Amino acid sequence: MIELESKQKGIITELQCITAFNQLGYHISIPYGENSRYDFIADIDGKLIRVQVKTSRYRDDLKNSIFFSCRSTRKSMTQSRQVRYTSEEIDYFATYFNNKCYLVPIAECSSEKTLRFEPPANGQRIGITFAEDYELEKQITKLKGGSN
Repeated sequence: MIELESKQKGIITELQCITAFNQLGYHISIPYGENSRYDFIADIDGKLIRVQVKTSRYRDDLKNSIFFSCRSTRKSMTQSRQVRYTSEEIDYFATYFNNKCYLVPIAECSSEKTLRFEPPANGQRIGITFAEDYELEKQITKLKGGSN
């Protein structure tokens, strides 16, 4: 199997997330060009949300979890710097892992976000972000004002 470059992985993740929204019947708008901080806008029953897609990776140090960066990398001829996203630029981060799309409000993110599939060995639950709570369908229910 060919090792994909970072940009290729990002494109695949973006297409997977867009497909997940489409499969739920929501319309997607994609900005023209590469100058937007968001990757797409999703129309959730008339409410427009700006979504930035990030490729997640399995976290070796925390078993049964994934993480993604909540920053972008801007490169110039002489340097590379990482810039955090703001709530003025995007509303949510989306990622796709093991055939599921996850949607995380920017207000709940710092420089990176970890989503756990199981509680830690010590049983701690407070302050732990569980992936199941951020599955696309559950987040859309919250967005629409439903409980979950």
